[in-house]
Amino acid sequence: MPPYAGTFAKPENALKRAEELIHVGQPNAALQALHDVITSKRHRTWQKVLEQIMFKYVELCIQLKKGRLAKDGLIQYRIVCQQVNVQSLEEVIKHFLKLATEKAESAQAAAAASANDATLAVSDLEAENTPENLMLKSVSAESEKERSDRETVTPWFKFLWETYRTILEILRNNNKLEPLYAMTANRAFAFCVTHKRTTEFRRLCEILRNHLSNLMKYRDQRDRPDLTLPETQQYYLETRFEQLKAAAQLELWQEAFRTIEDIHGLTIILKRTPNPKMMATYFAKLTKVFWVSENYLYHAYAWYKLFNLSKTYNRNLTPEDLKAMASTVLLSAVAIPPYESRTAAAPSNQELDNAKERDVRMATLLGYTLDPKRDPREVLSRKALLNELIAKGILSLVSTEARQVWALFEKEFHPLDMCKHAQTVFATLSPEAVQLSAASPIPTIEFSQFLPRMRSLAVVRMLQQSSQVYQTMKLETLQRVVPFLEFSQVERILVDATKGGAVAVRLDHQNKCVRFEGDQLESDNIKNHLVAMAQKLKKGMQMMYPEAPAASLATRTNTAELLSKVENEHKMALARKVIIERRKEEQERILQEQERILEEARVAAQRLHEETEAKRLEEERRTREAMRIRQEMEEKEKEEALALIAEAEKRNKGKKGFKIKLEEGQKLDKRTLMEDAIKEQIKERQEMERKLVRLAKSMDHLERAKREEEVPLIEAAYKVKMAEDEQLHQELQLQNAEKHRKSWETNVEEKKRLAKMGADKDSFAEAIVERRSEEFEALRIAREEKINELRTLRKNEREVARRRAYMRRLQQIEEDDKAAKEEEERERRMAEEREREAARREEEEQRRASERDAPRRDEGRFGGDRGGDRYEPRRGDDRGGSGRYEPRRGDDRYGGSRYDSGRSDDRYGSRGGDSRDSGRYEPRRGGDSRYDSRDSRGGDSRYEPRRDDRDRPSGDRYEPRRGGSGGGGGSRW
Repeated sequence: MPPYAGTFAKPENALKRAEELIHVGQPNAALQALHDVITSKRHRTWQKVLEQIMFKYVELCIQLKKGRLAKDGLIQYRIVCQQVNVQSLEEVIKHFLKLATEKAESAQAAAAASANDATLAVSDLEAENTPENLMLKSVSAESEKERSDRETVTPWFKFLWETYRTILEILRNNNKLEPLYAMTANRAFAFCVTHKRTTEFRRLCEILRNHLSNLMKYRDQRDRPDLTLPETQQYYLETRFEQLKAAAQLELWQEAFRTIEDIHGLTIILKRTPNPKMMATYFAKLTKVFWVSENYLYHAYAWYKLFNLSKTYNRNLTPEDLKAMASTVLLSAVAIPPYESRTAAAPSNQELDNAKERDVRMATLLGYTLDPKRDPREVLSRKALLNELIAKGILSLVSTEARQVWALFEKEFHPLDMCKHAQTVFATLSPEAVQLSAASPIPTIEFSQFLPRMRSLAVVRMLQQSSQVYQTMKLETLQRVVPFLEFSQVERILVDATKGGAVAVRLDHQNKCVRFEGDQLESDNIKNHLVAMAQKLKKGMQMMYPEAPAASLATRTNTAELLSKVENEHKMALARKVIIERRKEEQERILQEQERILEEARVAAQRLHEETEAKRLEEERRTREAMRIRQEMEEKEKEEALALIAEAEKRNKGKKGFKIKLEEGQKLDKRTLMEDAIKEQIKERQEMERKLVRLAKSMDHLERAKREEEVPLIEAAYKVKMAEDEQLHQELQLQNAEKHRKSWETNVEEKKRLAKMGADKDSFAEAIVERRSEEFEALRIAREEKINELRTLRKNEREVARRRAYMRRLQQIEEDDKAAKEEEERERRMAEEREREAARREEEEQRRASERDAPRRDEGRFGGDRGGDRYEPRRGDDRGGSGRYEPRRGDDRYGGSRYDSGRSDDRYGSRGGDSRDSGRYEPRRGGDSRYDSRDSRGGDSRYEPRRDDRDRPSGDRYEPRRGGSGGGGGSRW
C-alpha cells in the first residue's frame, strides 16, 4: 500500500499529489491516490473539487485502459452526487465518453496512416511480396492491416465498448439521468453500425432488455423512472426505434424481430401508442423482417398497414408516392402463395399448435386481435386481403402494370399460356428501384423483388388451371410452357404446391408425364364452362337468326305438360328427401341416446375402478414408504458402522493385534463400534504420548551434543567476521573522507563564484524590504483607523443596548408591582368573602342552638350538670358571682383533647353539650396548631395555646396570639 493512501484530509491535496505524480511519470500511483479519495467515506459530501478529481480520474483511466477502476469510481461518484448535483455526474460521464471515443478514433486513424506509410516505404514497387511478408504469411493468414488493427485499434475498440457498457450500467433505471441514458444507448448503436459489430449489438440489445425487465420487476427502487410520464415514455420508445433501425442496417433480422416484439410489449406496458411517424418506421421495418423470413402473408399485411397509416396521417405524400405504395401493397398480396408451406404432408398436432401460436403472435404485432380458439388463417388470408383491397378501392390507385398482374393471376384462365402471358406482364414491371420523396417512410421500392414469387405463382396457377382441363401432361410440354424456369425449379414448386394442397399432382418419371388426380372425375369448373358455352351459343344463334318461326300449338302444349310434370316430380323428390332426412335424424337420435347410456355406464364403471385402484395404490404406496424408511434407517446404520470400522482399520493400519472380528450373521451395532473405537483412540493416544516422551529425551541429548560441538566453530567464525568488518569499515571511512573532500572543494569554488553577486543581492533585498515596509505601514494605519471606527460603533451599540435593558427593567418592575397589587386585592376580597360566609354559618349555628335550648330555659342557664355544658361557676360562688367562667376539667372542648395527649385523639372538637361557639380548629403543618373561634358576634379570632395552659388556674384567661384579630368581642372567656 503506498504511503499516501488514505492520508488526505482534503480532496484538493489528493488532486495536487496526483498532478505531481503524473509529472514525475507515475500515472498508476496518481490513479490509485485519486481512487482512494473517491472511495473514501470521509468525502461523501459533494464538492466542486470532487468533479475536478473525477475529470482527472477518468482521464487517467482512459490513458491506462483501466475500465474496471473507471466503473468503480463512477459508481462511487454517483452515490455522492445522486441527491445533490446530478448534473455533475452527467458532465463527468460525457467527458469520459468523449475521451474514449476520441482515443478509439485516433487509434484507427493512426493505424490507417501507418498502413499507408508502410505501403510507401516499400523499396521495390514491382515486387509483390517482401521476404518479411512471405514469412508472416507462412505462419499466419492475416494481412498486414489486420495485424495492425489487432495490435493498435482492437484494444481501444474493446475499451470503448466497455465504456458504453459501464455507462449504461451506471445510468440504468435512474429517473434523473434518462436523457443521458438514451443518448449513450444511441451512440452505442451508432458504434455498432459504423464498425459492423454484430456480436456487440446483440449484447447491447440484451442489456437494454434486462434493464427494462428489472425496472418492471423491482418497483420499490429509489429514483426509479416513472413510466407514466410522457417524457420517460418518449425516451424509451425512441431508444427502441433506434435499436430497430440499427438492427435493420446490420441486417440482423432475428434481432430486429425481437426488437419489434420489445416495442410492442413496451406499448402495452406504457399503455400508449407511438406517434404515426414512429409507427410508420415500425411497419416499414416489419415488412423487411417478414420478407427476409419468407412470411409473405404477414409481409403483405404489414405493407397494407403501412399504406393505410401513410395515407391517413402523412399529408406530404405525393401522388406518385401513393401510387407506388399502393402498387407494392397489391403486388405483395398477389405474391402470397395460394397454399400453406409445410414440412410434411400430414403435420402433427404439436406442429399445428406451434403454427397457430406463431400466427397469433404475428397478428398481434400487426395490431390485429384474434380469437385464440379460431384459426388465424380464417381471418388473415390471401383471399381476405385481396377482397379487402378491392373493397377499399386500392385497385384504383395502383399502376397499370400491377393491375395487369392481379388480373392475370386472379381473373383470367389460360391453362397452357399462363406462363407466357406472365412473362410478358413481368417485362412491363420496372427493374429499377422507384425513388420516393423525403416524406415517405421508405426511400425506395423495388418491384423486381416480387418477380421470383410471381414466377412461382405463375407455375402454380398454370398447374391449377391445367388440372381442371387435363388429366395428364407430358414433362416435355410442362417444360415448354414454363420458359423462364429450369425444370428442377418447376419440379420443386410442384412438390411444394402438392404438399400445401394447392393441386393434386403426381410425377410419373417412368412414363415421363404428370398426372392430375382429384376426388371426382368431373369438376364443377368444367360444368360451369359447359353452361357458359351453351349460353354463348344460344346468344349467337339469336344474333344469327333474330326472326325465328313461332312454335306450333302442339309444341307449346307439350312444353307446358312437360314443365308441369317436371314440377311435380321435383316436389315429390323434395318430399322423399325430407322423409329420408327425418328418418336419418331419428335413427341418429336413437343411436346417440344409446351411446350416451353406454358412455355413462362406462364412465361410472371406470370411475369405480379408478377409485378402487387409487385406494389400492395408496395402501401399497404407504406400505412401500414405511418399508423404504425402515430399510433406509437400517442401511444408514450399517453404512455408519462400516464407516467407523473402515476408519478404525485405516487409523490402525499396520498395528499388530488390531482387528475387529464380526461373526457370521452378526448385526452391526453403531454404539458398540463407537465404544470400541473410543477405547482404541484412548489406547493410541497413550501410546503416542509415551513415544513423544522418548523422542523428546533423544532430541534433547542430540541438541545438547550438537551445541557443544558448535561452540568453538562459532567463536572462530565470529573472530573472522569481526576482522572483515573492521577492514571494510576502514575502507568505507577512507572513501567517505575522499568524497567529502571533493564535495568541499566544489562548494568552495561555487561560493567564490556566487560571492560576486553579493552586493547586487543585498541591494535588491534592501529595495524589497523598504517597499514592503512602506506597504506594511500603510496597511497598519488603515487597520488602526478601521479598528477605531469599529470601536466607536460598538461603543454606541453597547450604550443603546444598556438603555434598552434599563427601560425593560423599569417596565418589568412596574408590571411586577401591578401584579402584586392585583394579587393583594384578590386576597382581600377572598378574605372578606370568607368572613361573610363564617358570619352566616355562625348565625345559623346560633339559631339552631337557641331552638334546641328553648325547652330548658326555665331550669336556668347553669342549672344542670351535663356533660354537654360549656361553662360552670367556680366552687363557692353563687349564680350572681363575679361572672367569670372557666371550662371544666375534662371538658372535651378545652380539655385533654388539645393539651393532654394521653387522654384522647380528638384535638379540638366537642362531641356533646351545648356549644355557643361554632368555630373550628385546624392545626397548621409542622406542629403549629391554629384554630378559629367565632363568638356570637361573628368575630374571628385566632388563638395559640401556650405550653403551660394545663397548669394554670381555672380563672386564667386565654390571651390571643400576637397578630391575631380582636374584633367581634370573642377574645376572652
